[in-house]
Amino acid sequence: MKLAQRVQTLEPSATIALSDQAKKLQAQGVDVVNLTAGEPDFPTPLAIKQAAIESIQSGQADSYTAAAGILPLRQALADKINQQYRTEVTAADVAITTGAKFALYLVSQVLLDPNDEVLIPVPYWVSYSEQVKLAGGVPVFVVPTSRDNKVSVADLKAHATEKTRALIINSPQNPSGSVYSKDELVQIGQWAVENGITLITDDIYRDLIYNQTEFHSLFEFAGKIREQTILISGFSKTYAMTGWRVGFIAGPGEFMQKISALLSQTTSNLTVSSQYAALAALSLPNSEIEKMRGDYEQRLNHFYPEFKALPGFSFPVKPQGAFYLFPDVTEALSLCQIETTAEFARRLLDEVHVAVVPGEAFGQPGSLRLSYAAASESLEKGVQRINKFMRVHTQEEK
Repeated sequence: MKLAQRVQTLEPSATIALSDQAKKLQAQGVDVVNLTAGEPDFPTPLAIKQAAIESIQSGQADSYTAAAGILPLRQALADKINQQYRTEVTAADVAITTGAKFALYLVSQVLLDPNDEVLIPVPYWVSYSEQVKLAGGVPVFVVPTSRDNKVSVADLKAHATEKTRALIINSPQNPSGSVYSKDELVQIGQWAVENGITLITDDIYRDLIYNQTEFHSLFEFAGKIREQTILISGFSKTYAMTGWRVGFIAGPGEFMQKISALLSQTTSNLTVSSQYAALAALSLPNSEIEKMRGDYEQRLNHFYPEFKALPGFSFPVKPQGAFYLFPDVTEALSLCQIETTAEFARRLLDEVHVAVVPGEAFGQPGSLRLSYAAASESLEKGVQRINKFMRVHTQEEK
């Protein structure tokens, strides 16, 4: 069987693959501390589940909806976006998708022609580059010159060409937890406008901000910046709804018309019960969201110093959002005489049963991603096991 050229170099998601490997070992009875998945460890709130059940029992889930989603959900999302970003979008400017991941895939399909270039700051979420390639585009990786994992206009200028079509900004960032300031985003947005570059802002972690950090987004700025910005987000992180697969896109009218047309030729509408669940999520009291956010903040503040104290682990800056730690472990590799972080991660899983994601998956070898969206007991056990691994291997090398 001859396979299409577009999939010949397609890489599977490293985070999903490693999470699956950890779960496979757990199913075999191995006590694995799984710190790989970008998935809340909270159950989906009961009101959301009940709304889905009611949509099934009432027959609402029995039929197709508009490809872009039910009008009540799109209107509620438009209202929410207008409240959060001080915009004036309408339901027609919003489309519901099968997760934020598919939203990003659709954006690449609508925006890119063959050989169009997309600027992707490093470190980056694992699917950005593969989705760009599937659309015929070329991912251009921008390594920040500063140590805070955020790109500057100078960094972007150094990588932009006449083929540059778009820039993806993810803040709070997966995997580092870095958050762009208002001034940083304004400068990036103005530069993009001057150069005719479309801005794609992935705001999936916007509600997971800690320690008085302020959240800002490219989508909040009026005028030309907003006209050139596409907003991507979803319900998986804020509302603990990863399995429900609810994402959305908001953007300019002509662009959204093409998104809706592409949805009609791919997935059609998102599963109807998930749409009604998402509609209920938008009515949740802020206290439910704040409880989850507050728990993540407590874990960050408690476990950040513990992981930072591990031999050979260092952090350029403390994470400000999302729910990941992304330590630099180049010194740990040297101490253990291990060549790559991929090998380091494999040996952590094999020898002390701690599953983490190596930085190679995010374009930054020498780092590891550890999710603190896990029970405190698991995180404590993870610290102890990694510490044991380091003690054993540094003693062996003496």
